Amino acid sequence: MAKGMREIKRQIKSTQNMKQITKAMELVAAANLKRAQTAAEAGRPYSDKLKEVVSSIATGGGSVKHPMLQTREIKRTAYLIITSDRGLAGGLNSALLKRFVDTLKSKHKSNNEFDLFVIGRKGRDYLKRREYPIKQEEVGVPDSPKFAHIKSLASAAVTGFEDGTYDEIYLVYNRFVNALSQIPTVKQLLPLDASALEGTKQAGPSADYEYEPSAEDVLNVLLPKYAETLVYSALLENKASEFGSRMTAMSSATKNATKRIDELTLTYNRARQAAITQEISEIVGGANALV
Repeated sequence: MAKGMREIKRQIKSTQNMKQITKAMELVAAANLKRAQTAAEAGRPYSDKLKEVVSSIATGGGSVKHPMLQTREIKRTAYLIITSDRGLAGGLNSALLKRFVDTLKSKHKSNNEFDLFVIGRKGRDYLKRREYPIKQEEVGVPDSPKFAHIKSLASAAVTGFEDGTYDEIYLVYNRFVNALSQIPTVKQLLPLDASALEGTKQAGPSADYEYEPSAEDVLNVLLPKYAETLVYSALLENKASEFGSRMTAMSSATKNATKRIDELTLTYNRARQAAITQEISEIVGGANALV
């Protein structure tokens, strides 16, 4: 009985230590989530203004044409997949990668029809184990990423579309809704939808831009930058999703640890009570034998 009680006490101590870890991770994830949301909000004015200028040129009269706005026959596709470097984030990465693999199987007959650009160790390892063709990878992106951390990868994918290597590019990431909800998303990045750009124009007076040397030259510079900005925005959303999912997962783990500690403590108290009762019975029995 004493051996069993010692084992229960060790389990209680171990669970208490685990609870301290999960609680600390929950608090860290909550702080990181706040920073990620702030970063995403801080980048929106730049992204919105860039989108406004691109929209003004692309829909300004129909005379301006650009390959990034034109649909062509699909011969080869690029996918830009954004996952986390670390786990302990619930089903965040597994749900996204399952959605992505299902998309690959439905759209392509062989691995020769697409290339993958992967951000995040979890996605890289998952896809490598299944022998998917990874063209370029970026791991070790910090919790507060800058555009410079993924510029090379984003630029390579966008340039591949510009020079005709790829006929379409898709973004694969977790869209952040709130700390409890993250949506696995597969969204077309290129070609850009000119009608969607036009639909984002705000009501009321709009700015009248003059372009030098020409609208076409400005568009040639802005469209790749805009596409790369969309990649960076998706990275920030995925980071917020990661922290939200980890915070929720660690909160659930902390609650489960508390429940487990209560159960083990109850078991320990019952075992201790039974041991005391047995000792009293033995003492009483021994005293009666001496009478």
